[in-house]
Amino acid sequence: MTARIVLLVTSPRLPAGLLTAAAWDVVRAAPVLAGAESGLTSVVRAAGAGVTVVAEGATQALLDAVAAHGTAVWLAGPTGDEALARELGLRLAREPGLAELELMYGSWDPPGARLLDAVEVMDRLASPGGDPWKRAQTHRSLAGFLLEECYEAYDAISADDTDALREELGDVLLQVLLHARLAEELPDGKSWTVDDVAGGLVDKMVRRNPHVFAGAEAATIEEIEANWERIKRAEKTRESVLDGIAMSQPALALAAKILDRAGRIGLAVPPPLTESQVDPEARLGASLLATVAAARQAGIDPEAALRRTALAYADAVRAAERASHPPHPTPTQAS
Repeated sequence: MTARIVLLVTSPRLPAGLLTAAAWDVVRAAPVLAGAESGLTSVVRAAGAGVTVVAEGATQALLDAVAAHGTAVWLAGPTGDEALARELGLRLAREPGLAELELMYGSWDPPGARLLDAVEVMDRLASPGGDPWKRAQTHRSLAGFLLEECYEAYDAISADDTDALREELGDVLLQVLLHARLAEELPDGKSWTVDDVAGGLVDKMVRRNPHVFAGAEAATIEEIEANWERIKRAEKTRESVLDGIAMSQPALALAAKILDRAGRIGLAVPPPLTESQVDPEARLGASLLATVAAARQAGIDPEAALRRTALAYADAVRAAERASHPPHPTPTQAS
């Protein structure tokens, strides 16, 4: 029988006892060593297997255990103990007859596991002894940052820069985590946690997608959207079709959203006439609203259209600046 050292790697983000059948078989059948006490060492002992903690000389301790028992198991720490794995690999490459090194995954990170790390890091930053700036913030003081990060993510999307989008979405997530952590400090009866945020989102997604979770029929995108709106109306008691619109969004987008909501229920409310307005600002506003209405009829996003033109104009301004202020010649060029 070939001697072997099993490097057992597990996810630190899952409960310690959630191991594969193969992992449980090997820890019950062979001596187990680890670099430190942990939840996993406690669980393995509770299952009837012995665990020896080795502070120094782990490579030799494993080789001694293999020589005595034929197989030895190393319970890797949260980071995988790559340094030990390299040391073992080099030793066994020089002396291949000692044992074979086997990497075994006893558990894996599920999708979204790093979100648990993000929550843990934010908790430390916003707790006593953490980052004073974050602890001093409030929902209101952070409001501008949330908008700024969302706009930066929008810029990345507009630029088709998916790498930048990944980073910017991380900054948006930071804002969500910080708001949720600060909400834990609210008075009793008003506090909530990031789990409440995620739980509410999960419940909403399940309720509003019965074609996925409840066997409802929805053959087209239009039917899916209609179901969504019907379910949302049943969930929320609203006096107006306009309730729920974010009134603080940019005015052009706000106008388009109001026109869209009114159009959904067939309301034909004519926009104000430009000529009937009593002052220049009101006349300009009426003219802009008429332009937004025309864009909606043509299937054009007015916010995106104006942004595109404004950015093109910004490029033209920069080009004009460069043309009117040519760079000074270097001394070499002047000579």
